[in-house]
Amino acid sequence: MQVLLFSAIAGICGTGFGGLISSVVLRKPSERMTCWMLTFAAGVMTSIVCFGLVPEAIKLSGLGVSISGLIAGVLVIMLLNRLVDRITVTNQTERDVHHTPEGLYHEGSIIRDRAKLLRSGTVMLIAIGLHNIPEGLAIGAGGSYDIQFGVLLTAMIALHNIPEGMAIAAPLLGGGVGKWKVVGLTALSGAPTLIGGIIGILMGNVSDLAIALSLAAAGGAMLYVVFGEIIPQAIVMTRSRIATIVTLFGLLVGLIITQV
Repeated sequence: MQVLLFSAIAGICGTGFGGLISSVVLRKPSERMTCWMLTFAAGVMTSIVCFGLVPEAIKLSGLGVSISGLIAGVLVIMLLNRLVDRITVTNQTERDVHHTPEGLYHEGSIIRDRAKLLRSGTVMLIAIGLHNIPEGLAIGAGGSYDIQFGVLLTAMIALHNIPEGMAIAAPLLGGGVGKWKVVGLTALSGAPTLIGGIIGILMGNVSDLAIALSLAAAGGAMLYVVFGEIIPQAIVMTRSRIATIVTLFGLLVGLIITQV
């Protein structure tokens, strides 16, 4: 139960707080600011994987199992992302390169039209959930293994989810959705973290091997999102190397947090 609470804090509260910042404090953050926030989050997420999830997986079951889990996580998220792109994007060029934050999050056909937003709400939640389920999996498995490790993962994933919530909220606000409804939608987008948390808890109660596979698979999924989507698209969107510098800064912040 405690680990599920951690998942809720990281997912629902993290993204919801990001939506609150965009809706109430900043009103509508610029595309460049959104991009930099996302790349900072990408650096933090990389730290979670490299300095948290993978070392613990290796410690539990060795290098071979950890590599297998990483590969499995990458393959699953690739397939699911491709499926969502086929549902929401019809143009092949747009499917390969997203030019806006909403495109990056597979939401281009949803955000620009309030009627489409209503009709396609389920698709939107699935698209956002793709990036949140592996995070819940990591919290569930990590918290089952070591409660302090679960707390650390919760804090870092919540930090990552704040700019993600901002990125989701900005185009919704531009599409005319009310600010409090936007806050509610961004918070709801973090709910799939609970699904990942439940899966992680179930896996964590099986064996050390299952925990290691869960941690590594979650890490692989996160790395794919970072290096396959966030960083490349950030460079396309900003046409600047500053995105890389911000990512490295996020990585250093994450390293400091994991070692405190």
